[in-house]
Amino acid sequence: MTDFVDYSLNDGVATIVINNGKANALSHEVFEQLNKALDQAEQDKAVVILSGQPGIFSGGYDLKEMQKGMKEAAALVTVGSKLTRRLAAFPLPVIGACSGHAIAKGAFIMLSVDYRVGVEGDFKLGLNEVAIGMTMHHAGIEIARHRLAPAHFYRSVINAEIYSPEGAVAAGFLDEVVAPEQLMNRASELAQAFRKLNMRAHAQTKLKAKAGYLELLDRSIEKDSESLGISG
Repeated sequence: MTDFVDYSLNDGVATIVINNGKANALSHEVFEQLNKALDQAEQDKAVVILSGQPGIFSGGYDLKEMQKGMKEAAALVTVGSKLTRRLAAFPLPVIGACSGHAIAKGAFIMLSVDYRVGVEGDFKLGLNEVAIGMTMHHAGIEIARHRLAPAHFYRSVINAEIYSPEGAVAAGFLDEVVAPEQLMNRASELAQAFRKLNMRAHAQTKLKAKAGYLELLDRSIEKDSESLGISG
């Protein structure tokens, strides 16, 4: 099997990098390997840095798979929603090192981790579903509602507004933006700061703070898998 996800462990920090072609598309294989990498991080009790290739974190779901048919699209979206749900409840801190563009599912992943660092430059971040003819799925709506600034929820989900990295900080897709060459240094600095947290308290507080959201997300994922014409 091709390696689409790289895993490395250093000083209590697991760096997970998506590496799947020009768009860093998210396919069944990529999700399977991401889940395995997260299993490994849990086993290693490591703080996670999740990143992509220079210039692109991810352009979203693999369109080749999405275009196979309704059932195939629904199956991929279900797997993707379960991954974002897992990230939202992950027992260890997860830092998104957004290395460039983050569109559709790429942006949803940024909305599901604990802290997000982006890079300066001519990059696009946001949810383009409505612009490309896809009705937003239930899980996607709730993920966006949970994390985006209220004024930007409508602009992003319903109007498919796409943001620059600086605009993405105001909207809630990112927490801060640095020069591209600083990205991994800043992510490592944050990871070492997060390592000082009490991990049991972090995990339990995360679950307590998000209890209502996670229940809602579970119901939304179920609703989406029941209705086949979905996207993300």
